[in-house]
Amino acid sequence: MRTILLPLLFIAFINCSKSNADKHSVNAALTEIIMEDEAPRPPSSLSEKLLPDNKSSTSAEIKTDTISRKIIKNGNMRIQVGEIKKAQTLVNDILKKNNAYIQKEEFQNTDMNETMNLTIRVPHKNFDALINSFSDGVGSVLSKNISSDDVTEEYTDVSIKLANKKIYLEKYRDMLKSAKTTKDMLEIQEKIRILEDEIDVAEGRLRFIDDRVNYSTLNLSLYKEKVRSSATSKIGFGSRFVDSLTEGWNSFVAFLLGIISFWPFFLLIPLVIFLWKKWKKRKP
Repeated sequence: MRTILLPLLFIAFINCSKSNADKHSVNAALTEIIMEDEAPRPPSSLSEKLLPDNKSSTSAEIKTDTISRKIIKNGNMRIQVGEIKKAQTLVNDILKKNNAYIQKEEFQNTDMNETMNLTIRVPHKNFDALINSFSDGVGSVLSKNISSDDVTEEYTDVSIKLANKKIYLEKYRDMLKSAKTTKDMLEIQEKIRILEDEIDVAEGRLRFIDDRVNYSTLNLSLYKEKVRSSATSKIGFGSRFVDSLTEGWNSFVAFLLGIISFWPFFLLIPLVIFLWKKWKKRKP
């Protein structure tokens, strides 16, 4: 009986030792896999090295979240007045009260009317008061068109992209200091140049939007219609008669010049007649 039990116990002991060895090998393999997963991996490309960290991105988002609404106001007005000079004096007084200024001025004087076109820039908060002042005290309003454009979304988008580009620019500059080869230096310098150009464009766009938001634009037209009656010495019957003669002569000259402009076709007429006679002679 002992002779049978001893071999069985020996075999069982060998199997237990093998299973423990297998468990140790599996645990070792799992440990190696875990260590590989937890080990830091080098970035695969230059762009992965330059990804902004969480702190930078959150700071950019915090800055853009505080952006107030950006609304651009524009307007067009056409006012009929009695005298252009008197109306212009009233306009200048209204501009001073509302801290506005004239950006562009144009004057036209024809036989039918006089027109003064003004491009006015006014602070955003005084825009409505300026419109009301022009409507009440300058003359008769012939037309008025006011528009508002909300550019908050565009402003926010440009601001976020600008903040991220500045973060990338700083990282590229840090990499340029530690660059070892000429190829890497040239590549990084080209990236820096492109980013600086993009940053300049973004900052210019933000400045333009801020200017349009802070100062609204109003296109004002002062219009005076001239009275045409026989009572006026300049626009009486004699003047109309002379104008009619002048217009008739100008029409005749225009007609004559129009006929002369067809001279190449007149040169073709003798050729057509010659060919027609020649064809007629050949005809039986």
